[in-house]
Amino acid sequence: MKAIRPGMRMRAGASGFTLLEMLVVLVIAGLLMSLASLSLTRNPRTDLNEEAQRLALLFESAGDEAQVRARPVAWLPLDGGYRFDVRTDDGWRPLRDDLLGPRRWEGGVTGVAISYPGSDQRSDRIVFGTESIDAPVQVTLFSSAGRATIVGTGNGRYEVH
Repeated sequence: MKAIRPGMRMRAGASGFTLLEMLVVLVIAGLLMSLASLSLTRNPRTDLNEEAQRLALLFESAGDEAQVRARPVAWLPLDGGYRFDVRTDDGWRPLRDDLLGPRRWEGGVTGVAISYPGSDQRSDRIVFGTESIDAPVQVTLFSSAGRATIVGTGNGRYEVH
């Protein structure tokens, strides 16, 4: 094989890719990557569990808020969402802060059930008292993907099952 000296031209049969060919390959690869990312969707079960985890943390914060304010705080599920209320001398009033303000459901939640283990008592709200110990409670979130249950043992901590 002959070495190419300065001033010599390459023969027409030389192999390699042109810039145009490289650009075409990169465009095709980009299109394939975008199609693959569009076909990936979130698992609805994961969304439901994330909403349950979020709500469990809000329950813990509401319990802390009730103790700090020395006033009961209640959680009330609504159509399409939920809100937290605080007990005042005039009755229950919605909280309007960033953390415990009204929210819309995420994660595809379509229904809620509140129950107190060991009791036939059903309720439309959970009340967080001013003491650090409350009654054990279970909140079940329903969606088309299944259900997730938030369990409060009465010590101010909540877990998702």
